Amino acid sequence: MGRVLPLLALRAFVETGRKGSLKAAAEAMGVTSGAVSQQIRLLEQRVGAPLFTRTRYGVRLTEAGVRAHPDLLRAFDQIERSLDSLEAAAARKTVTVSTVPSFAASWLAPRLGRFTEAHPEVEVRVEASGKLVDLRRDRIDVAIRHGLGDYPGLEARHLMTPVFLPVACPELLKTGPMIRRPADCLGYPLLQDSDRADWRLWLKAHGVEGDPLAERGSSFDDDFTLIRAAISGQGLALVRDIYAADELASGRLALALDCSWPSRFAYYSLTLAGTIPRPEVEAFVSWLDEEAGA
Repeated sequence: MGRVLPLLALRAFVETGRKGSLKAAAEAMGVTSGAVSQQIRLLEQRVGAPLFTRTRYGVRLTEAGVRAHPDLLRAFDQIERSLDSLEAAAARKTVTVSTVPSFAASWLAPRLGRFTEAHPEVEVRVEASGKLVDLRRDRIDVAIRHGLGDYPGLEARHLMTPVFLPVACPELLKTGPMIRRPADCLGYPLLQDSDRADWRLWLKAHGVEGDPLAERGSSFDDDFTLIRAAISGQGLALVRDIYAADELASGRLALALDCSWPSRFAYYSLTLAGTIPRPEVEAFVSWLDEEAGA
């Protein structure tokens, strides 16, 4: 006890070892690459051994660095968690949620009032963006993502598995050709997802293959815009049931054919693994489970 620890130099060592790059470590610390390099030199002088060797791709830990890095990495992670706990104790109860715009607009936002009614002391902040986020770095409490459930380092809870439905505005279906089977959908303009894959795969799943019409038509980056185009009568859209539920219930959209197709992907709520969520975060995740089940 009582030793003066070179915390800045140790942090520079930890981040450089974590990132494998002086530049990336500098960005993580909010300093220059030169400052990181200087701190590492000071630490090497103090311990009397080189800690990194340069490679064509960045830097690599030496044998001495490899021995010391894991313990220091855990120590700094623990310091960060402790600081988060101290800040959380003094802060207002806020839950920051990250999800894609279409899910936020079509599913989360219409239901969020029920959480606020049940937990008026908790403020929910929704960040609707398709960009990748780092829950710890970006201070995100809960992320809602669409995928296969494989999220290393995160605790994933299954919310729902949507199915695809062929829908259109009722007026278009009244004036257009009769749709009795999946192949009949090709008689209408098809509104496509950005990859132009959903219609082709849906038709293939129902035994219709090789028709070039399956990949033609206007394409849209997100389900919300795709639904708006369908409501305006531009064509048939293949959309996830959870996004079209309100439009179908109100009559703005109609089911073109009662022939759904389960998706391989599902929605998951994600939190940091190995941590105990704050009570307000646990309450929000539990509420998501209840809403998805309902």
